[in-house]
Amino acid sequence: MKYQELISKMTLEEKCYMLSGKDFWQTRTVKRLGIPGIFLADGPHGVRKQAGAADQLGLNASIPATCFPTAATMANSWDVDLAEEMSETLAEEMISQKVNILLGPGLNIKRSPLCGRNFEYFSEDPYLAGKMAASYVKGIQKKGVSACPKHYAVNSQELRRMASDSVLDERTLREIYLTGFEIAVREGKPKAIMSAYNRVNGVYANESKHLLREILVDEWGFDGIVVSDWGGSNDHVAGVEAGAHLEMPTTGGDSDEELIAAVKSGMISEAVVDERVDELLSVIMQVYPATENETEFDVAEQHAMAQKAAEGSIVLLKNDKHILPLKSGAKVAVIGDFAKNPRYQGAGSSVVNCTKLESTMDIIKDFDLDVVGFSAGYDRMGKPDEALKKEAAELAKKADIVLLYIGLDELSESEGLDRMHMKLPKNQTVLLKELLKANKNIVVVLSGGAPVEMPWADHVPAIIHGYLSGQAGAAAMLKALTGQINPCGKLSESYPFHYEDTPAFHYFPSKERNAEYREGLYVGYRYYTTANIPVRYPFGYGLSYTAFKYTDLAVSNEKAEFTLTNTGSADGAEVAQLYVSMQNGKVFRPLRELKGFKKVFLKAGESRRVTIELDDKAFRYFDVKTNQWEIEGGDYQIQIGASSEDIRLTATVAIAGRGAKNPYDNDNLSCYYSGNIKEVTDASFEALLGHTIPDGKWNSDGSLDLNDAICQMYYAKSRIARLVWKIMTGIKNKSEAKGKPNLNVLFIYNMPFRGIAKMTGGAVSMDMVRGILDMVNGHFGKGFGKLVKGFFAARKTMKKAGRME
Repeated sequence: MKYQELISKMTLEEKCYMLSGKDFWQTRTVKRLGIPGIFLADGPHGVRKQAGAADQLGLNASIPATCFPTAATMANSWDVDLAEEMSETLAEEMISQKVNILLGPGLNIKRSPLCGRNFEYFSEDPYLAGKMAASYVKGIQKKGVSACPKHYAVNSQELRRMASDSVLDERTLREIYLTGFEIAVREGKPKAIMSAYNRVNGVYANESKHLLREILVDEWGFDGIVVSDWGGSNDHVAGVEAGAHLEMPTTGGDSDEELIAAVKSGMISEAVVDERVDELLSVIMQVYPATENETEFDVAEQHAMAQKAAEGSIVLLKNDKHILPLKSGAKVAVIGDFAKNPRYQGAGSSVVNCTKLESTMDIIKDFDLDVVGFSAGYDRMGKPDEALKKEAAELAKKADIVLLYIGLDELSESEGLDRMHMKLPKNQTVLLKELLKANKNIVVVLSGGAPVEMPWADHVPAIIHGYLSGQAGAAAMLKALTGQINPCGKLSESYPFHYEDTPAFHYFPSKERNAEYREGLYVGYRYYTTANIPVRYPFGYGLSYTAFKYTDLAVSNEKAEFTLTNTGSADGAEVAQLYVSMQNGKVFRPLRELKGFKKVFLKAGESRRVTIELDDKAFRYFDVKTNQWEIEGGDYQIQIGASSEDIRLTATVAIAGRGAKNPYDNDNLSCYYSGNIKEVTDASFEALLGHTIPDGKWNSDGSLDLNDAICQMYYAKSRIARLVWKIMTGIKNKSEAKGKPNLNVLFIYNMPFRGIAKMTGGAVSMDMVRGILDMVNGHFGKGFGKLVKGFFAARKTMKKAGRME
C-alpha cells in the first residue's frame, strides 16, 4: 500500500470514519497526522458550491459560477476538443472555489426521452457519450483536480430511483450501459466515480462487487475512489467490502460505528478497510494541493468560453427556402417568454447560480435586425392566456419574420421527476397555430434538454435548437440566426414522431420494484433503424448553411479514409459518422452502431482527406457464455454518413473471428433478431436474461421495509402513515400545479426509508428508522420504543463523530 506507514498510525476508529463524509460535502481530516480533507461539489456544467446550509437539490444559494451548456447540449457539438477546452476552463473555477472533486459528468444512457434528468446526460449512444465524457475528465484533471463520472450504472429513471431494481441481461449491460463509462475510465482516467442509487440485477450499485471490482478495477484498471450518490449507500459495510470508498453525506457517525463493529466482529477484515483508506488517501493527496492557494477566475473570459461552447452545439433542424440566416436589417418580431427569460439549464442538484445571464431581448439590439417588438405570447408554466396570444398574433402581422422562442419549461425537466409525455406545453402549440394565421414565416427557436414531439414541424419553414445552452446561449443563438456563425451541431439523440414509437414505451419506468430493460440492445437509433421505424429527426442529424460531399472511401481493419468536400458557399463544420454493420451474422445485433466520428471544419470549396480509426470496440460483442468480449468472424460494412439514416459511403471489410460459437440458441429470441421488441414476452425476456424474471412486486402482506419508498405509504397499515402520505402527496401535487415543483418533497417522496438515516446527518439513525418502520407497519408501541432508544444512542454517536478530527 502507498500509505501503509501513515495508516499504521491510525486507530481503527479514525480509519472507519475516513470512509464517510465529515459533513454534506467534505471528507474527514485527521489533524494529528496531517491528513487534509477535500471538498466535493455538484456539477457537471458549472460549479455548484453552496454558500450556506447544504441541501440535496440545490434550493439553497450557491456561490456564483459560470453556467456552461448542459451535457445534453454539448453532446450535440460532437466536438471532443471543445468539450476538453470547456472543462479545463471549468476546472479553473473549481480551484478558485476550492473544490477538489466535481460530481460529473453524467453518463447515463438516454433509454427513454421521459427521464427527468436527461438534460444532464450526453446521449442515447454509449460511444458518443464515452468520448465526450473522457474529454470532460481530461480537461478538468489537467488542472490537478478531479472529475467524478456518474451515475454508475443503469440509472435511467427518477421515479423511486433509490428503490428500483434495473433488471437487464449482461450483454446489454456491457454494450449499452457500461461502454460509455469504460471509455471515460480507460481514456480519461478519472480519480473518482459515483455509484448509482438503484439496484442492478438485485444488488445495489454501491455494493456490487461485479460493478465495482470485477469490471471497474480488474477489467478497466480504475485506480481512483468510488463515491456513493448522496444518500445512495444502502449497506455501508457491504459497500466497503465491494470496493466503495466514500459514503456521502455524513451519517453523523451512525454507519461509521457499524463499520467499526463489523471489523471487531470479523464480518469484514481490517485489511480491507486499510486498502480502502489507502486508495482514498492516494486521491486526497493528488487533488488537495491544487486548491491550497487563493486564486480568482476571470468572469468575462469564462463567459466567453460558455458562449463558444453554446455556439458549437446549436442544431439546425429545418431551413426551407434558406430563410436562415436572416438577411441584414430583416424585419422581425420576437415572440416567446423564453426570449426574455431564457431556459438555459435544468432543475435539481446541477443548478448553477450563474455569474451573468444573457437574454435575447437584452442583447438583440447589438445585431443587425429591425425588431418591430416583443411579446411573451404564452404563460411560462402552461396556463392559457388569451390576451397574451392575441397580442402576439397582432405583433406577428407587423413583421416579415417571426422569431418564436418556445420549448420545455422548468417543470418538464428536473431531477426527482420524470416527464409524463413528450409534448410541448399546450399553450405554446396553440400560440404557434394562431401565429401561423398571421404570418407563415416563423422561425422556431427551441429550448430544452430532451426530445419533444413536433406535429407542427411541417408547417413552419425553420427550426433551430439551442438545447439548454447555459448563461451565454442567447448571443450564441443570435449569431447563428444572423449567420455570424454556421450552426454545425448534430443531434446526439433521436426525435421520434410519437412517444409511443420509442423502444421502452411499454417498459418505462419501473413497475413496483423492477425496471425491466426488455428492449435489450435496441435503445434509440439502434431500434429505429433495425425495426424500420420512421422518426422526425434521426440520431446524428443536423443541417448547415453549407453542404458537404463524401467521396473515395477506403477501408482496412484499422481505419476508414474518405474525402470530405464543402460544396457550398459558406465555411462550416461537418460531423462525419462511422457506423459498423454486420447484416448476416449469427449473433443478433442492431442494424448499425456508431463506432467512430470526426468533426471537420472546411472553408467553402475546401476538400480534405479524413481518417477515422477503428478501435477495439468496432467489431466486438459481449458473449454471455464465455463472459468476455468476442468478435464474430465475417464481412462487416463500414458505413460513413451524415446521420444514422443518411449513409453516404459504404465498403466491406473481412474480420477474423475471435471466440466461441453463437451464445444464443433459444427460439424465444426471435424478437431480438428482428429488432421488434415493443412487446417482449416473459419467455423471450427470460431467454435473454438466462434466468427467470425476478419477482419485483411489493410485499404481498402490505408491510414496508427499509428499501421501500416513502411514496408507498398509501397502503401502509398505520393510519398515521397513510395520512402523512396524503399530506406529502398534496404538497407535491400543489407545487406541480403551480409550475414550481417542490424538489425536496419529490426527493423524500421517492426515497426509501433507509434514506432518512442516510440524509439527515445523524439526526435520525438507522435504528430510529427501524422504529419508524415498525410504527408504519402497525406496531406503534414497539416502534416508538425503538425510536426513543435510538434517539439517545444517536445523540451519543454524533458527539463522538464531532470529536473525530
